[in-house]
Amino acid sequence: MDAVLISLQDFLGDNGGAGILLIALAAAAAFALTMGVSAFVVGLLDPVRRRLGQLGSADGERPSVATSMAANMSSFAALVTPRSDRERKRVERLLVHAGYRSANARTLYYGTKALAITILPLTVLLASPLFPKISTNQLMLMAGGAGYLGWIVCSAWLDRQVAKRQRALRAGFPDALDLLVVCVESGLGLAPALARVADELAVSHPALGDELALVNAEMRAGVERGTALKNLSERTGLDDIRGMTALLVQTMRFGTSIADALRVYSEEFRDKRTQAAEEQAAKIGTKMVFPLVLFLFPSFFLVVIGPAVIGLVEVFGKIAH
Repeated sequence: MDAVLISLQDFLGDNGGAGILLIALAAAAAFALTMGVSAFVVGLLDPVRRRLGQLGSADGERPSVATSMAANMSSFAALVTPRSDRERKRVERLLVHAGYRSANARTLYYGTKALAITILPLTVLLASPLFPKISTNQLMLMAGGAGYLGWIVCSAWLDRQVAKRQRALRAGFPDALDLLVVCVESGLGLAPALARVADELAVSHPALGDELALVNAEMRAGVERGTALKNLSERTGLDDIRGMTALLVQTMRFGTSIADALRVYSEEFRDKRTQAAEEQAAKIGTKMVFPLVLFLFPSFFLVVIGPAVIGLVEVFGKIAH
């Protein structure tokens, strides 16, 4: 303890006002973290919430872990929640595209982001005694960079989850479209056909199967078919599914055959996939230029010119002697 005090005095003596400012920032970060943890613990020990949890468990509806965490992190998440409705709706839309449709998803996301931008700078400040040669300005810059890194990592994780789920949906959509065409042409209605396709895709493509099952559940609950299909396109965020839903909505509006419309769209979609594959194949030649230049050409020149260079070195060596 004495050694820590002596090092702290030396640090203050060397850095002056900058050291005091650094200590103030560390104290503010520690205070914010302590308040967040205290709010979380108080939420867990709150007798009102505990009583409500007991009543819910007595009625057979025990609150989930996500619901409890969201209730405890709501005050902490409010620190970083944007004030703009447009930004909040954008994040909610990304969470839905990523498959997080719970009402607590936004609170958990912002609560995790608030923890990240608080814990990482505090960790940097607490680890500063291990690097005594770092100046105060550099340490403050590293702490700010750590907080910004926490913010960026959370946003990048959400974008990656959206891309991952949309990739899974896109991979299962051709099979779902072909099965839907077969089911409709065999005489099934749209709702039974969607239910049958959802059951068939439950194992091979569970994400798309769940979405189609949700559409069928909305139709059974009394939601109009056009609204349920539009909700599907909004939840997935894929242009392919949006095009199919728009086609089905127009078909039901004008009273034309759903089977004929799906067959035409299936053929157009198959042609579109073929064109996309040809486009990717055409890009291979350009993409192979960089590996050839960086890896294959140096080896090629080494094999071809290497013996000649060795012979020249031997000849000049004999001439020099």
